[in-house]
Amino acid sequence: MGSRGEESLAFGGQALIEGIMIRSRSHLVICVRQPNREITTQVERLRPASDRNRLLGFPLLRGIFALFETMYLGVKGIYFSANVALEEEEEEFTWREWAIVIVLTAALSSVFFVVPFILTSLLHLTGIIFNLVEAGVRLAIFLAYIALVSRWGEFRRVLQYHGAEHKAINALEAGDPLEVDTVREHSRLHRRCGTSFIFIVIIVSVLIFSAMPRAVWAVRLAYRVVLIPVIGGISYELLRLTARHGDSAITEILTAPGLAFQRFTTREPDDDMIEVAIKAVEEAVRLGS
Repeated sequence: MGSRGEESLAFGGQALIEGIMIRSRSHLVICVRQPNREITTQVERLRPASDRNRLLGFPLLRGIFALFETMYLGVKGIYFSANVALEEEEEEFTWREWAIVIVLTAALSSVFFVVPFILTSLLHLTGIIFNLVEAGVRLAIFLAYIALVSRWGEFRRVLQYHGAEHKAINALEAGDPLEVDTVREHSRLHRRCGTSFIFIVIIVSVLIFSAMPRAVWAVRLAYRVVLIPVIGGISYELLRLTARHGDSAITEILTAPGLAFQRFTTREPDDDMIEVAIKAVEEAVRLGS
């Protein structure tokens, strides 16, 4: 096993319904608190697309496919946790259900890029000013969404589990014991969080759209949809870069907005939630050793 810092770079996490998902390079670990207060754990061995096809391991391409894999595993984790938390019998997704998830995800991604463009177009701006205002509108939509869903009680618990996940990973990276009292003292913010990724996406989109040649309105709108995978792939590479060079000035700039807004996308967890996060991280470390 490598150092704690190198080891943790391979981990990605996600808050679930009454649980935590930790993904390493080789395994997926899901820990969920059952209604009877026990913690159920599900482990799945992973084989990333880049391992099946070397071409998919190249920069940019690996980011695009990693995002699709993350979406797939994230939905799978939420589905599992919901069934465990509600004590329902788990069933596998059908192809029809997966198709619906993919279509909805693609639609939401398009909305995130298309709606800000349409709204900004009403202001009759041009050039870099247009792209900056468009980015501001995109950010405002994201913040409005977070503010809206955070008022829902059940989603607030997900935000608490999100904080627990970050605390456990931060404790692991610091080399501290994975114990509730120790983990609780760590920050609920983390640079590799998806919140930081969204801000990197916004920055990258401004740069890419500004580099596009002048065109009519319909073509510029098409850019916003067609270039989504490219923007995602570049943003993924930048997120990897910030993880490996955490002390650089560029990293501080790229991750500062995301860290600030993680105060909205995370909440302080209770000890039971921290216990679930610790169990998930410990199992991921054990399987990766």
